[in-house]
Amino acid sequence: MKKKARIKVGIAGLGRSGWDIHRKLIEPLTDKYEIAAVFDKSPERLKEAADKFNCKTYKTFGKLIADKDIELVIIAMPNKLHSKLSIEAMNAGKDVVCEKPMAMSLSAAKEMVACSKKTKRLLAVFQNARYKPDFVKVKEVIDSGKLGRIVQIKANYHSFARRWDWQTLKKCGGGTLNNTGPHPIDQALTFFNGKEPQVFCLRDKALTLGDADDHVKVILYAKGFPSVEVEITAASAFPQNNWVVMGTRGGLSGSFSELKWKYFKPNSLPKRKVEEGPAPDRGYSSETIPFIEESWKVENDKTPGQTGFYIDLFETLRNKKPLYITPESVCIQMKVLDKCRKLAPV
Repeated sequence: MKKKARIKVGIAGLGRSGWDIHRKLIEPLTDKYEIAAVFDKSPERLKEAADKFNCKTYKTFGKLIADKDIELVIIAMPNKLHSKLSIEAMNAGKDVVCEKPMAMSLSAAKEMVACSKKTKRLLAVFQNARYKPDFVKVKEVIDSGKLGRIVQIKANYHSFARRWDWQTLKKCGGGTLNNTGPHPIDQALTFFNGKEPQVFCLRDKALTLGDADDHVKVILYAKGFPSVEVEITAASAFPQNNWVVMGTRGGLSGSFSELKWKYFKPNSLPKRKVEEGPAPDRGYSSETIPFIEESWKVENDKTPGQTGFYIDLFETLRNKKPLYITPESVCIQMKVLDKCRKLAPV
């Protein structure tokens, strides 16, 4: 079989996302990708990239997307620029990976989807948390049915810290809802199988030095599905578990690196019926449940993790495999974020 040509990548933005996330995920995939060009306004960052990858460097985004050698452009710029630059890149004939949040509004996200269809260029939104090993395992345990009917799922991103960088400013599209929210909200929406849930939201400005939110509580719910709570805060001096899942046969709890769950088999409990008479010894009903306990640790995980995003993307670009996370599905997330902003202005 003829080896597929490597995809030549241009990275727009060499900050935390472009350099510390995208670059690190792509770098080991030498048979699939080549970092051929970068754009940033910092001369020091451009030199660092040129020294490491012997790649072309550009001081303007326009010159990056005019480079005919570049096939895929990664948009790792400030939040408010995501939709604008993605559209410019697609109009220049480039396939695009857009950092989260996809856009600052549902209407802007729909414009991006329309541009992708018009130009026939691929638009992939970087929802890398969908590939995180802990989330993959939580989904696996829930889908196995071991925990019974799921009643409630809680996802907590807790810390206690001040922050004062550009991502704390509204004018840059900053704030916890925009910066971190797209990760757990994207994960949460997978539990509704494509149905749009009802939304409840609270936001606050607690420790941040900027003017955007740093405390967010979102509850998603729909008939026939578990309620899903997402809590992202910089005001938790006593962080709670990242995951808590409650089911009718058991539950799950744990962190991004370690999970444990326990459940019982329905036939392991004696049959009972409601007793209306006086309770024995005036006590509450009680019994010993024969739980089966299991656990998982990230160091033993065999999945590709977040690198899976770019492995799947290569299959889409070179072998026509359907895109795993479509921009249309991310538009549901954009609708949730719009509702949160309306329900809980800061």
